[in-house]
Amino acid sequence: MPKRPLTLAELLSPARLRLRVFGRDEKGATLIEFAILAIPFFALIGAIIETAIVFLAGQFLESAVQDSTRLILTGQAQNAETTFTAEDFRDKICDGLYGMFDCSKLMIKVSVIDGFAAAQASAVSPIDPTDPSKWTLAPTYNPGGRSDVVMVQAYYKWPTIFHFFGLSLANLPDGTRLLGATRVFRNEPF
Repeated sequence: MPKRPLTLAELLSPARLRLRVFGRDEKGATLIEFAILAIPFFALIGAIIETAIVFLAGQFLESAVQDSTRLILTGQAQNAETTFTAEDFRDKICDGLYGMFDCSKLMIKVSVIDGFAAAQASAVSPIDPTDPSKWTLAPTYNPGGRSDVVMVQAYYKWPTIFHFFGLSLANLPDGTRLLGATRVFRNEPF
């Protein structure tokens, strides 16, 4: 007796059977659910950690500038016996940064201004708006004399890591975040 040819339904029935078995099998469900949720979960954890580190670095910069400006405020930096230079002042700031910063990239300007009202006019953006890779702030060091009003500015381009769907802590086009600390004070009559 000759064999009759199989119909399409008969040919597909083993495949259908395998699909039904595969569709009911729940062995890999946890792995698939983890894969779906892992990327957003770890992205969120990474963003939280980066935000915390950026804010910590900003606080370190603020504290280091605050502590080092005491040397100028009290006249210790202007004392002729100590010969305090711009590099010494940079080193004092860097001592308070606990190794989190590359101090060679720290931009510091210490200048005498006309008064407290002039502080706002003297504080300009340290980054060139036409070319964000360039600084507009010239690094200077003039701690002034007795009763002078002094403005100390310190800026640093902090590198950011996480950039998801256009969301980032970077506020500069090169993917960095500008951290800054400014202090305006009147020197004591030392």
